[in-house]
Amino acid sequence: MNNRRSFLQQTAALAGGALLMPGFNSLKRNLSASDHVNIGAIGINGMGWADLTAALKVPGVNLVALCDVDKNVLDKRMGELAKMKIDASKVKAFGDYRKLLEQKDIDAVIIGTPDHWHAMIMMHACEAGKDVYCEKPVGNSIGECRAMMAAQKKYNRVVQAGQWQRSQQHFQDALDFVYTGQLGNIRTVKVWCYQGWMKPDIVRPDSAPPPGVDYDQWLGPASKRPFNASRFHFNFRWFWDYAGGLMTDWGVHLVDYGLLGMKADVPKTIAALGGKFAYPDLYEETPDTLTTLYEFDNFNLVWDHAMGIDNGSYGRDHGIGFVGNNATLVVGRWGWEVIEEHQSKNKVAKPLAKPTNNGLDQHWVNFIDVVRSRKKQDLRCSIEAGAHVAIVAQMGNISFRSGQRLAWDKSAGKFTDEGINTAYLMKEYHNGYKLPDV
Repeated sequence: MNNRRSFLQQTAALAGGALLMPGFNSLKRNLSASDHVNIGAIGINGMGWADLTAALKVPGVNLVALCDVDKNVLDKRMGELAKMKIDASKVKAFGDYRKLLEQKDIDAVIIGTPDHWHAMIMMHACEAGKDVYCEKPVGNSIGECRAMMAAQKKYNRVVQAGQWQRSQQHFQDALDFVYTGQLGNIRTVKVWCYQGWMKPDIVRPDSAPPPGVDYDQWLGPASKRPFNASRFHFNFRWFWDYAGGLMTDWGVHLVDYGLLGMKADVPKTIAALGGKFAYPDLYEETPDTLTTLYEFDNFNLVWDHAMGIDNGSYGRDHGIGFVGNNATLVVGRWGWEVIEEHQSKNKVAKPLAKPTNNGLDQHWVNFIDVVRSRKKQDLRCSIEAGAHVAIVAQMGNISFRSGQRLAWDKSAGKFTDEGINTAYLMKEYHNGYKLPDV
């Protein structure tokens, strides 16, 4: 699996497979007018568009508005609506998300913007009475994650984080096996992400923004700086102003299952080492190579990422490995298997079990079901769940950026080093922006 695009294409072919997640029966029931859900999508260049495509497969979901600060993207997507059998004349187009949130007919919004916009838009959407599907990572700092949880609670909205692996049956099957105890004592959880197709862009000179791009709006609360094409669109991931590199891009998907498998909360200590080892001449701030050690009470979790190569642990480009005394269970988007220890007498080996459903599609079915039922406890990935793993991923990045092994005070909810808290716990907002009070 080389990229998320190929993954989505492959899993789309699984439509005839087992649909085992709760809530999928909504595809078969007759819908009343009150069951219809009108959505608007904010940020539609990448995963925001994939999310919208999945949302529109759910009966009763109607698209009423699109928003993007790049008019070129907005015009392109509006032009694609006809292929989706959607009347574009009935879909409003916006360059400013605040105008979209003013629309009274919108029930829920997709947030598919760069990460540095997630918190503010989510909080404004909740304040406007909208339910929210927010792309991962939910926040770009620990403080933002906490503010987002507070906003959801204050406004009592349905908020789903876009960690759609939580809606894939084979991941749950793998965890169910972990919970049986057949692996023996689990001493280490290995989480790795080797992405051969992901590389930073070349170093380019600053330039004027392309025609149609509202660059000031794109920057928003981030530091003011000249436009540079190598920091824009997909490549925002590799700059601290906007995101957190592979640690937050893929880490929140994968570390999430490491934490779930061990029923773990937050680590006691965090130590991260890495750098721009592979592509020092390309344009990035986040590390292309990173190893992070998280210490928990009875096990260690190791995060290992590498850009530009695919040869990760167990011969796979990504995954989670639960290393036990009797066997190791390895799981990823490709499936799961159990590799037995040679001296084990328990005979717990399991052959590869491949995926049986489309996680993104089912994640959307779950979200829409909960929008209708208002039973927030049924969400596959609530804002609390999304914030939990985003905070753990941020801890790793903060250790790397500070160059320190850090200790976390769980009772106080902060690092033991006050200087680290001051420097990294909350993102600084610029250009007159600030998060809403909650």
